[in-house]
Amino acid sequence: MQVYADNAATTKMSRVAIDAMLPYMETVFGNPSSLHSIGQRAKEALTDARETIAACLNASPKEIYFTSGGSEADNQALLSMAALGARRGKKHIISTAFEHHAVLHTLKKLEKQGFEVELLPVGPVVILDTPGLDDEGELGLLRVEKARQALRKTDVAVLVVDAVLGLQPEDEAFLRQLEAEKKPYLTVFNKADLVASVPENGLAVSASTGQGVHELKEALAALARPLTQQEHLLVCDLLRPGLPVVLVTPIDKAAPKGRLILPQQQTLRELLDHGIPAFVCRETELEATLALLSAPPQLVITDSQAFRLVAKLVPKSVPLTSFSILFARYKGDLELLVHGADALKRLQDGDTVLISEGCTHHRQCNDIGTVKLPGWLTRYTGAQLTFETSSGTGFPEDLSGFAAIVHCGGCMLNDREVLYRLNEAARQGVPFVNYGLLIAHMKGIFDRATELFR
Repeated sequence: MQVYADNAATTKMSRVAIDAMLPYMETVFGNPSSLHSIGQRAKEALTDARETIAACLNASPKEIYFTSGGSEADNQALLSMAALGARRGKKHIISTAFEHHAVLHTLKKLEKQGFEVELLPVGPVVILDTPGLDDEGELGLLRVEKARQALRKTDVAVLVVDAVLGLQPEDEAFLRQLEAEKKPYLTVFNKADLVASVPENGLAVSASTGQGVHELKEALAALARPLTQQEHLLVCDLLRPGLPVVLVTPIDKAAPKGRLILPQQQTLRELLDHGIPAFVCRETELEATLALLSAPPQLVITDSQAFRLVAKLVPKSVPLTSFSILFARYKGDLELLVHGADALKRLQDGDTVLISEGCTHHRQCNDIGTVKLPGWLTRYTGAQLTFETSSGTGFPEDLSGFAAIVHCGGCMLNDREVLYRLNEAARQGVPFVNYGLLIAHMKGIFDRATELFR
């Protein structure tokens, strides 16, 4: 079976469109600028099409132009607007570094004609400059390990090779690892000014002369483009615009002063971006907030630690979940995490549980990771358990000593790092669950807290 996955470039014509066009390809094929009857019939059809499209777009037929494709349309739009701007004394053009070549190449041409072209970057980007992969000695091995840790959270990798020496065994092993992980990468041969040529699958760059630096930036932007164009939503794909959502944000000793924590901020901003009214309150004001609404909210999202109280106050007809569970879906694999929650029932005396957090916040009295969760888990299972903790980037590679892993929502980690941890636990056969799912499970409201995603 043939699978075609390049519709963004060219899409197969629908049968309806083919049937509509056939008369103009077989019988009414005249040039609409011609005076003969076939040409005039073609002109009538073109006029009708222009008027129909204009009506759909609430535009004037004079504003509708037909082109042969996207590249011609891009060129026509850019060159026309540039000419209009030049007549008005405006020759500053702003675009982005990850546009299609039909746009970027046209902008280069306009730049040569005296226009000031400003290409905005991809957006917030973290660049990790790691140690080499061929370091030796005890300290060198630690540096190599740090480089490999950085790879876990990398979206796009750049391997810089000395063009004079060429690819070394460590480089080739690294490239094989990138291929196995299906991670986008570039191989850059620095010091290209000192050699006649570089391998054709690499980029020739010279930090000394500046050779190839612009091409490197363009190649990086091209690799990053698919990542920036994917709309990845926390919850709004499950909601209807215009209907309210209530966010329950407890303010306790662990809450940062003067601001909301990142999961709450991110959820609130996404709701506002998608036209969904958001009502924010503490759990102590939840009952009064619900009473103020003329109709029940379409969803209540709470901090997981307030699950039991919130579940009592929110009518069962109103969907309920937590910020942590939203992040389990947003950054991880919700199905795998749900299975991890089920496995907690099988914990026994002597089992060791790893409680891992992605950030390195200052531990408070009654801290959730070191105090609350161990206490709740011990009472829930009735087993004598041992608990170990990790934070920040310090996630163990060997998980064989753990009977289960309980992880925070991962708001300070990127998707790749969270998925690495989750998949590594699955590969080593260790159940993995996040805070929100675990707390919902222990509080007896697991089904209700996950019903929204089924």
